[in-house]
Amino acid sequence: AHVELNTITYNAALSACAKGGQWDQALRLLVEMASTRGELNTITYAAAVSACAKGRLWDQALRLLIDMASAHVELNTITYNAAVSA
Repeated sequence: AHVELNTITYNAALSACAKGGQWDQALRLLVEMASTRGELNTITYAAAVSACAKGRLWDQALRLLIDMASAHVELNTITYNAAVSA
């Protein structure tokens, strides 16, 4: 079966990586998603920041918050809390 790669499927994969502590895979997916012109939204970034938090990558989590602001993506409590926990 063919699974369509879109924002929803990427977000699901990013969330799974975050829950599994697979920060490196989450960041690879984020780069892949951005390069295929996928829509990076609050959910996308929150999952990536959460993955960074699990990996104790505070500098990368902060970079993602900056990227969010630059891309005019809404920052919310979930993304801030995830970044603080990194």
